[in-house]
Amino acid sequence: MAILSIQSHVVYGAAGNSAAVFPLRRLGHEVWPVNTVEFSNHTGYGAWRGQALPAKLVDDLVQGIEERGVLPHCRALLSGYLGSADVGLAVAGAARKVKAANPGVLYCCDPVMGDVGRGLYVHADIPGIFSGSLLPLADIATPNQFELELLSGMEAGSAENVKKATGILHEKGPRVILVTSYRGCGPGKLGMIASDGVELWRVDTPELYFNDAVSGTGDLCSALFLSAYLENSIIKYALEKTAASIYGILEATHKAGTRELRIVEAQAELIQPSNRFTAVEFGRF
Repeated sequence: MAILSIQSHVVYGAAGNSAAVFPLRRLGHEVWPVNTVEFSNHTGYGAWRGQALPAKLVDDLVQGIEERGVLPHCRALLSGYLGSADVGLAVAGAARKVKAANPGVLYCCDPVMGDVGRGLYVHADIPGIFSGSLLPLADIATPNQFELELLSGMEAGSAENVKKATGILHEKGPRVILVTSYRGCGPGKLGMIASDGVELWRVDTPELYFNDAVSGTGDLCSALFLSAYLENSIIKYALEKTAASIYGILEATHKAGTRELRIVEAQAELIQPSNRFTAVEFGRF
C-alpha cells in the first residue's frame, strides 16, 4: 500500500515533498510523489528560482497512475503547498479518484498558507480552496495555529478557543485535526494539539531558538503524524510519536547551526527517538 503525496518540491533543503518523502520511505511506506512547484530552495530565503507547476500536470500524473490500475493500492493521500487555486482543485480531483478506487483511503490535508510572524504567504484565493474544496474531503487536517485561526475565523490562543476553533474545522469535514504548533504553553515551550472530535490532547516540547527561521517542519510533522496514525488510528499515540521525532530532528538541526532540517543525518530519530514526550488531555467536546 502506498501514500500519494502532492505538494511542493525544492532542490536544496527540506520543504514539501523534500521533507516528507524520505521520512515516509524510511518508515516503510511506498510513496508516490507529485510536485506542485519546483523551486531551487524554499521561499524563506527571500530569493529562489523555479516555477509553480500547472494544475494540468497534477491531473495528468494522477491519471497516469490511475491508468496503471494501482489506485486501489493507495492507502493515503497527503497534500500540502498548492502553488495556485487551480492546483487545489486538481488535488480535490485526486482525492475523489483515490477514495473511489479505495474507500478506506485516508486523506491528510496540510493547509499550508502562513505562520505566526510571517502572516499569509500564499495567494488570497488559497484559503477559500482549502475551506471550500479540500477540507470537506479530508479525514485529517494539520494546520499550524495561524492556519487554524484563519480557517476557523477566530483567535485560538486559549484552551477554550482551541477547542472551539478545532470544532469549527471538524464541522468542515476532517474527523482528526493536528495543530502542528501551538504557542499557548508558556515561556520556552511549543505545543502540538490533536483532536478527534471527542477529546483533545496536547504535548509540549522545549522551544529551540534559531537565528534564521527553519522551514519544512510543518511538512515533516504532517507526514510523520499520518504515518503514526496509519499504525493504529489512536491520536494520542500519533501525537506523542510525532512530537518525539520532530524534536529530535530539530535538536540535531539546532546543534548543526543550520536552517535546513537535518532529516537524513538524524534519521534514527524517525525510528527510535532520543526523547519521549507524554501528551495530556487538553479538553473534551
